[in-house]
Amino acid sequence: MRFGTFIPQGWRFDLVGIDPEQHWEVMNGLAQRADAGPWESLWVYDHFHTTPVHSEEATHEAWTLMAAFAASTSRIRLGQMCTCMGYRNPAYLAKVAATVDIVSGGRVEMGIGGGWYEHEWRAYGYGFPTIPERLRMLREGVEIMQQAWTTGRATLDGEFYQVDGALVRPLPLQDGGIPMWAAGGGEKVTLKIAAQYAAYTNYAGSLEDIDRKSEVLRRHCDAIGRDFASITRTSNFNTIVGATEAEAHERLAAVMARLTPHLGQDRADKLEQEYRDSPAFGSVEQVAERLAERERHGIAYAIHYFPEAAYDLSGIELFEREVVSALS
Repeated sequence: MRFGTFIPQGWRFDLVGIDPEQHWEVMNGLAQRADAGPWESLWVYDHFHTTPVHSEEATHEAWTLMAAFAASTSRIRLGQMCTCMGYRNPAYLAKVAATVDIVSGGRVEMGIGGGWYEHEWRAYGYGFPTIPERLRMLREGVEIMQQAWTTGRATLDGEFYQVDGALVRPLPLQDGGIPMWAAGGGEKVTLKIAAQYAAYTNYAGSLEDIDRKSEVLRRHCDAIGRDFASITRTSNFNTIVGATEAEAHERLAAVMARLTPHLGQDRADKLEQEYRDSPAFGSVEQVAERLAERERHGIAYAIHYFPEAAYDLSGIELFEREVVSALS
């Protein structure tokens, strides 16, 4: 199994209590640590307001961080989970990503999706298109980026985007352009887009859900003559591990003590249950077995979010030592 890790950027209240002047030092320190460790990739979220409630707490912008990490790291690959197509003109986004790829020496991944966070859409003046409209925007934007990264020029007279000879030079350093991650498991549209354009998919759910979506993806690939095995299937995991299950519960209690004042009790209770239900919550033995089971169902790449990251590295160190080493 391959492994990636999220860098806290504030979106999930994961920098609260840290002075803003120290945010970059914390984020960059974690990025450099990951760069020197067993991780294949680091990730940030593409959001502007905190979740599950919007607040005045910091949320650092994804592509600015991509550029910064491109310059401050040397090996690890750099991704977003996932860039919202509606937040940036796709020709402009293609240009930004190509530049970051140059700065990084060819280490950028493009996580891309239709977006969902209505409050920040409206707050930033983007309106809030319907789900079918957002997915059509996604399809058009992916087509523009694919043209830009393979030919250096993009032209499309679409429903949502119109570009006429938009130049994207220099091309990304990576042959064939920046690898695309199609985030989401929508079976009629998102997985169809993935079959046509993506090197990776990213979806979660039960083992039954994963099997079903994988079969849908296979059918979409068959329909266009693409090798299903050429697409790597990935999932994200909320991750809290302990040497024992009791220790994992102690770690979760510490996380919730920090988050509850910001979320309110009802939201905090729901989030706590989400952590308990995560396949990556529990003892290292439990987590390793659940991840191995998902690998047997085709999930070959796991991206892990550690809510403790900015405050306590011991859980990450335990995961690296016991889980990554066992499954890599």
